[in-house]
Amino acid sequence: MTSPLTHFDAQGQAHMVDVAGKDVTHRVARAAGRIRMQAATLALITAGTAKKGDVLGVARIAAIQAAKRTAELIPLCHPLPITRVSVEFEIDAAAAAVDCIAQVETLGRTGVEMEALTAVQIGLLTIYDMCKAADRGMVMERIRVLEKQGGKSGDWVAAV
Repeated sequence: MTSPLTHFDAQGQAHMVDVAGKDVTHRVARAAGRIRMQAATLALITAGTAKKGDVLGVARIAAIQAAKRTAELIPLCHPLPITRVSVEFEIDAAAAAVDCIAQVETLGRTGVEMEALTAVQIGLLTIYDMCKAADRGMVMERIRVLEKQGGKSGDWVAAV
């Protein structure tokens, strides 16, 4: 019986998947996550008065940089020629939360789901870092792939 886990060889050893035989296609992945906080912390972010500066601006740059460096952080990820990264933040005042949505694109032989997830997580971690003096109890949650396009397995969209 073969394992559905592609990062292990027949002997159970971890290895980098060989993608040489795959076609180069346009691949897109979208991921999202949320950070919840105290209402006062969210007010600092939205007013731009956090002590460390423009929280969402810095978090956006950190998220983009993280997407580009994913292969350096996750041992079995392929380094990919990323063609586009977009990162958006949405404020949910009622929940005292910030949602991060990242979209990553490439022309390549493997998908960019890991890059999109890494962008989201680092964007949220940056918000935490910049606001932790005001609120150490922030919670990151709901980090997930929303959809992916391209490749042999085709398109996929998360069920709510």
